[in-house]
Amino acid sequence: MLRMTKTVNLPGGTALPLIGFGTWQLAPEQAYESVRAALEIGYRHVDTATLYQNEAEVGKAVKDSGLDREQVFVTTKLRPADARHARRTLESSLRLLGTDYLDLWLIHWPTDQDELISSWQEMLSAKDAGLVRNVGVSNYSPELIDLLTEATGRQPAVNQIPWSPAQHDPALLEEHRTRGVVVEGYSGLKNTDLHNPVLTEIAQRHEVTSAQVVLRWHLEHDIVILPRSSKRERVAANFDLQGFDLTTEDVTAIDALTQVG
Repeated sequence: MLRMTKTVNLPGGTALPLIGFGTWQLAPEQAYESVRAALEIGYRHVDTATLYQNEAEVGKAVKDSGLDREQVFVTTKLRPADARHARRTLESSLRLLGTDYLDLWLIHWPTDQDELISSWQEMLSAKDAGLVRNVGVSNYSPELIDLLTEATGRQPAVNQIPWSPAQHDPALLEEHRTRGVVVEGYSGLKNTDLHNPVLTEIAQRHEVTSAQVVLRWHLEHDIVILPRSSKRERVAANFDLQGFDLTTEDVTAIDALTQVG
């Protein structure tokens, strides 16, 4: 069922697939099997982190897939606790993942105030050294992004933040868009009531699941998604989002489910 997934271009020109496979809370063996399944199904974007403790298995799955390394967009993340030895942590991640470079390296959440700029400078240094193609952040506010950009003249390519029908903010999205920062949304399904009548009605009409409706809604807003599952049928369903189109009315109805404004 391999299908080409839509991509968004990062500032440096790298094509980032809008559908990624998340590995949070996947134990090592689960991570290996699930990433292998995801790559067989057609995913070409895999997201992990030092915190997840499954980088080695993710890397092995990419290698064992038989795909060229260039075909798979690989992301990992730096814990703020490791900010003082960021380069050493990155080199460890590269060893575990079995790769010479990352496609994207993120600071997992904001560091302490006195390390905000220095940790970002370490990310940029790794990019300049060719160890990382793109660098970004996760769980940062637009104000913190501006702080990094003003201090170094270089802004994050990506901000990975929670995003779901119940937790989204058009004004926040616009703040990222005006800065040219790509939004990756996480916990889109975890933070959603998939039995909500609005979602179930749309799902029934399109003959898909509520989860597929929610993921497709993200894509309609050009937000990168990172669904995660250890069940192959769900991994496949979460990728199978191109056989139906949400109407403008569908998107508006889902937008209205938000609990934050």
